[in-house]
Amino acid sequence: MQNILIIGAGRSATFLIEYLLKYSSSNNCHVILADSDLSLAKSKLNQSKHATAVELNIDNEGLRKELVRSSSVIVSMLPAHMHINVAKDCVEFGKHLVTASYVSDAMRELNETAIKNDVLLLNEIGLDPGIDHMSAMKIIHDLKEQGAKINSFKSFCGGLVAPESIDNPWAYKFSWNPRNVILAGQNTAQYLENNALKFVPYSRLFATSETINVDGLGTFDAYANRDSLSYQIPYGLENIQTILRGTLRQNPYCKAWNVFVQLGLCDDSYKIDVSHLTYKKLVESFLPNDDLSLIEKLQKYCALDNESLPLIKYTGILDDTQINLKPSSPAEILQELLERNWKLMPHDKDMIVMVHEFEYELNGKNNKLQSSLVVKGEDSKYTAMAKTVGLPAAIAVKLLIENRITLRGVHIPIMPELYNTILLELESLGIEFKEKIS
Repeated sequence: MQNILIIGAGRSATFLIEYLLKYSSSNNCHVILADSDLSLAKSKLNQSKHATAVELNIDNEGLRKELVRSSSVIVSMLPAHMHINVAKDCVEFGKHLVTASYVSDAMRELNETAIKNDVLLLNEIGLDPGIDHMSAMKIIHDLKEQGAKINSFKSFCGGLVAPESIDNPWAYKFSWNPRNVILAGQNTAQYLENNALKFVPYSRLFATSETINVDGLGTFDAYANRDSLSYQIPYGLENIQTILRGTLRQNPYCKAWNVFVQLGLCDDSYKIDVSHLTYKKLVESFLPNDDLSLIEKLQKYCALDNESLPLIKYTGILDDTQINLKPSSPAEILQELLERNWKLMPHDKDMIVMVHEFEYELNGKNNKLQSSLVVKGEDSKYTAMAKTVGLPAAIAVKLLIENRITLRGVHIPIMPELYNTILLELESLGIEFKEKIS
């Protein structure tokens, strides 16, 4: 019997856990679900005879190593910075690792040792990154086989709220880690546009969003995401003129979020004693003393306009309400406030939207291809986010258990060996792209 170790039972792991429980019941496998919250882990297993819940503090090196040693494949659903010690354990004991997080520099350094020890450290096998890589690479390889010259590639993804569940002016609620939403975009965005390098610092990121039209859904705001240039060579697009990866939000989310950025409320680098502050006084503390009203100051110094004003007011950040927190960073204060306002209610449905846009030359003609994915969640537990993050990783685990992946070392899913099989099964599970060529 082979053990599958899942570390982390949070909101993004629901579909992953259920997929692997079902697989284990008919394939002589056993799931070990480890989490710091034992009751949470037990609740996710639904009393399955093919699974065991374990309480694990990830810093408990002895127990962590024992769990890794006794398993065949490990899935880490931990926050990204916690993967590395699990990865080192996997390399030490010759076990495969699957994560949905971006490859860190520390992870890359394990490549040679992982190859030597016959281990695959498969990262970026979730939604974004993950499904974005696989679906894009399939198109890129197909176009190249036809002899096409790809001139432009743009890819966007957003974890949004389904239209029927929108009940606030932001048209947004948390369907994944709130902290990641608050801190999103703080690394300077880098991309290539018409053969020109572009760098967009955080201070201008949300003020420079573009509008993307998704067939059948309408328009969205899109802002550049991280370092698009780092995927130019892995994607085989060395001679491309434009490459950009970005994030989607409903309009006018970006314009309103830019107010928080300009104000300084997304800063996580220092703590504030808020014991005697209201939210209104906190906002005023970031602004100059002059004869203007609070709204006028925000308009003058933080790009507040009539379109974004209702969104800012909705959050409660301008209310004269006491902040009941221990000393916290501005980002932590904003997160706590938004978690109360942007919580998915039990009946709410989230929505994933992913769009790839290609411009290419083929047989003397210029073409545009849009490939789009829309996935709606069932409720606040069975979310589209959990489905699209968890299922690619779960399928990869199955393929490793069945010895159907020969890759070793540190990889992301950009090879046909991975994406062909995984995308095909995702289609059977309702995660399917639609293409439009013009």
